[in-house]
Amino acid sequence: MTPVTLSEATLDKLSPDLRTPSYDRSQVREGIVHLGVGGFHRAHQALYIERILEELGEKEWGICGVGIMPHDSKMREALTSQQCLYTLVEKGDGEEAGRVIGAMKSYLYAPKNPEKVFEKLASPETKIVSLTVTEGGYYFDQGTGELLLTHPEVAHDLANPKTPHTIYGYLVEGLARRRAAGVTPFTVLSCDNIQANGEVTKRLLVSYALKKDAELARWIEENVAFPNSMVDRITPITTPEDIEFITQRFGVKDQWPVVCEPFIQWVVEDKFCNGRPSFEKVGVEMTSDVHPYEKMKIRLLNASHSAMGYLGYLAGFRYIFEITRDEEFGKYVARMMDEEVTPLLDPVPGIDLPSYKKTLLIRFANPNVKDHALRICMDGSAKMPKFILPSIKEQLEKGGNISLLTLVVASWFRFLTAEDEEGREIPIQDPMAAELVERAKRGKGDPTPLLEMTELFGDLGKSEKFVAELRRSLDMLYSVGARKTLQSHLS
Repeated sequence: MTPVTLSEATLDKLSPDLRTPSYDRSQVREGIVHLGVGGFHRAHQALYIERILEELGEKEWGICGVGIMPHDSKMREALTSQQCLYTLVEKGDGEEAGRVIGAMKSYLYAPKNPEKVFEKLASPETKIVSLTVTEGGYYFDQGTGELLLTHPEVAHDLANPKTPHTIYGYLVEGLARRRAAGVTPFTVLSCDNIQANGEVTKRLLVSYALKKDAELARWIEENVAFPNSMVDRITPITTPEDIEFITQRFGVKDQWPVVCEPFIQWVVEDKFCNGRPSFEKVGVEMTSDVHPYEKMKIRLLNASHSAMGYLGYLAGFRYIFEITRDEEFGKYVARMMDEEVTPLLDPVPGIDLPSYKKTLLIRFANPNVKDHALRICMDGSAKMPKFILPSIKEQLEKGGNISLLTLVVASWFRFLTAEDEEGREIPIQDPMAAELVERAKRGKGDPTPLLEMTELFGDLGKSEKFVAELRRSLDMLYSVGARKTLQSHLS
């Protein structure tokens, strides 16, 4: 069978195995602007909006995608050539389900035409601006929580407001235009893995706005809603193998499909300033307090991912499912969750923690979701202070055990030397890569050079217990390697 190129004109020619939009896309209005369109957004928030359009007929909540990074030009080319349609395939253990998502109506590439993005943000039709820009896209000091006003990208936006590089430049300009025109502000909905992501986004955005216009900053603080949210769905980077599989399995030629696990969860604080879709009718959990869910997910799922990623890569693995299925690594992650993280968690409404943790291990071990360890290892400077270090700090305050959590930090330090145990180069993808690698290579078994980065570690470097444990783990990683270090920690 000759594959069918995905487009509006070919929807009725696609395989019956592939679910397609039954609503009239021409009637859909773009009430949502999303900054940072990647695989996760297209597998998660866009799917919920697809359900809103398909099942509820709320046509005012279509999505306008926006790419603000130079590398987003590839996404623009792929999506615009397909009228922003794409294929989403959920792969369980031995089964797969596919559908074409039509929730995204258009895509704007900000570096080429920032004015078009400003206009879209200022449009009264825009009710919500959502974000998936990764942890590193927020540019804040991990120690103080304050916006890094001197960061080159942030400083650029303050000096060049008409050609911004960050979310702050775009959001503040869009809100300024709405205020000047007397238009109700949009809700800013962060969907990134940052605890209290709405509160953090509000604090940082107001801080940025203060540098531009104090009255505007006050207006934002008083009128714009910033709901906290917790998002969860494992979505690996799309590979050429994924594209070929979808072509063969569903007979569709899609330039940039998305493959993900069947599990999906979204918990959102019900705090919007300009209307919202009926999220609760399509599986989103609306709540007054997201914090327990966020803490549970970040401290268990995201922390476990980091634990497996760094140590697993050093041990020679390249995929998360392989690491999870290794008996010793499986024990390591289970024990870290049970012994060093779970005692720190608050009760979570409707969640049975033992079942949740078992489900995590099953999800991680799904052989059909080939999540690269290197993807998990990206942006460690943004992830480590959120996923791992808070649990270490709390355990130190309680006088508890930190050996398994500290092994994650030691594995990251060893990983940052950019060379594995066989002398092969490790590609380090991190906004702070140059400084991190230089310090890791200089210190090797001595963690001091990296711990001196107080913007990441705060005063943890002053904890004798933590530093001693970190040195012990680092010494072992260099002397006996990842596998024997793991075995030692388990014994």
